[in-house]
Amino acid sequence: MTGHIKYPTNGEKITAKDGKLQVPDNPILGYVEGDGIGPDITRASMRIWDAAVEKAYGGKRKVAWCELFMGEKAAGLYDGNYFPEETKAALKDLLVSIKGPLTTPVGGGFRSLNVSLRQDLDLYACVRPVRHYAGVPSPLKKPEDVDVVIFRENTEDVYAGIEYQSGSAENKKLAAFLKNEMGANFFDDAGLGVKPISEFGSKRLVRKAIQYAIDNNRESVTLVHKGNIMKFTEGAFRTWGYELAREEFPEQTITEEELYSTYGGKRPEGKVVIKDRIADIIFQMMLLRPNEFDVLATMNLNGDYLSDAVAAEVGGVGIAPGANMSDNVAVFEATHGTAPKYANQDKVNPGSLLFSGVMMLEHLGWQEAADLITAAYQEVVTSKIVTYDFARQIEGASEVKTSQFADAIIAQINGGLDIEEFREEREKAIEKDRKVRELRRVSSPLEEMIASGRIPHTVGDLMNPSPISLPPETTVEDAMHLMREKGISSVITRPGEDGQWGIMTQRDVISRIVSKARAPASVKVGEVASKPLVTVPVDMTLNDCAEKMSSSNIRRCAVTDKDQEPIGIISDTDIFASVEQFGLPE
Repeated sequence: MTGHIKYPTNGEKITAKDGKLQVPDNPILGYVEGDGIGPDITRASMRIWDAAVEKAYGGKRKVAWCELFMGEKAAGLYDGNYFPEETKAALKDLLVSIKGPLTTPVGGGFRSLNVSLRQDLDLYACVRPVRHYAGVPSPLKKPEDVDVVIFRENTEDVYAGIEYQSGSAENKKLAAFLKNEMGANFFDDAGLGVKPISEFGSKRLVRKAIQYAIDNNRESVTLVHKGNIMKFTEGAFRTWGYELAREEFPEQTITEEELYSTYGGKRPEGKVVIKDRIADIIFQMMLLRPNEFDVLATMNLNGDYLSDAVAAEVGGVGIAPGANMSDNVAVFEATHGTAPKYANQDKVNPGSLLFSGVMMLEHLGWQEAADLITAAYQEVVTSKIVTYDFARQIEGASEVKTSQFADAIIAQINGGLDIEEFREEREKAIEKDRKVRELRRVSSPLEEMIASGRIPHTVGDLMNPSPISLPPETTVEDAMHLMREKGISSVITRPGEDGQWGIMTQRDVISRIVSKARAPASVKVGEVASKPLVTVPVDMTLNDCAEKMSSSNIRRCAVTDKDQEPIGIISDTDIFASVEQFGLPE
């Protein structure tokens, strides 16, 4: 490089091949100190990152740091330019960088430096892992249940900046077109904005989220949207997300509908469950049942709200890490502001930048170094050695400076940390939690859907899976014993000589056996069952199913898969309960 940026001679550049990073043992990583408290937290964090790499790899790996310039420091070097072209070029060339917080310069019409960075480099995915670390103050009763990674689309939505000020000539022109040509209705002199959501932008974001879930053994990816209101933007995001999963990851993913209808609530090993939730519901769920969710994929505005709100549950944005990524370029960052009143005081919590660096190490594939920092951080915080922000919330805390906090973490890294034990405990906790939720899904599917915020749309969402089917020669008496034992009100009868499936309900036994004074032991279920079996496909809407039940004058029907095999039973009671709970389906 020429100018102010100098690549270190003791490092090698990271390259990308077929979308995969090729990381040497001495990679050149870019860093931007940032403004305000940026230098304080950057100095502390770099010491910790270097110590972890040294300890994890015994000196065989080492980062070659290269300083890049943005914000106030850049303005002083590049004649007032806060985001010089030289820095943009280096960020693209080095592929992996990290930056502290930046001040948006004063002046009309200047975009946020963070927004400029994302849009100029097409860093389309803002990735925000949010999890609780033992000892960190939290308003939740069980903050340990929060462990989610949010993928926020960075380039579209209302953040695209397509706005027209009230009273401007452009505004009047657009308003006239919308009202006169498109039949739109809104108040005069309204400020106008455009909300672009594209198939291309949506699918590349969801693709990245699903690939992350696969690579990191995550259970699910949830598409977050307001498609019930904005059907052609946010609703399309949901539709395109499911399409992408089906087209590009057919062997690695299943839908939540399939989880219940095909697999009876048991997630097949190695499969990522694709589901969706309305945005306002996900905010509730992240307070009430956060462990239901693993990876969230959403649009720009929803993601902005959601990432900061969830971070507040586990300690705030002060320790929330983040990154902005394209297919190959990644810029990790502190997610908080510059806090200028604390600048150069060696006072603030470096957690956000520190854990963004942990993300960066994981991105490089240096998991051992990343885990060392995470384990050491928890040891220090649970010992109540914290910076001022946590000290005022923790009784008996020892308040330390930023640099002293770094000293304590480095001491733990170089001490006797048992990383294997740390990993094993975390993996056991995750597996135990997954088993508990699976048991709930299997035993009480409708109740579990309601509790987890899923709104039923199809018969597959509501059906009772794995119906009991019996040979037609089974006696009614034996079938009755089985129905009582299993607590079910109907059984399916398999095809006999007539080749037809049938269904026998409690009502059939009463009307065709008991009322006729026939002995249940002497009658076969094939003689009593209603035939032919009325069936509906697993993806039929609840509205259409209700219409079919009404027109056929029946109370329940079988749900079939693509091979026309019965895989579930849905009754009028199931639909009634759903409508009572959720209202009429969309």
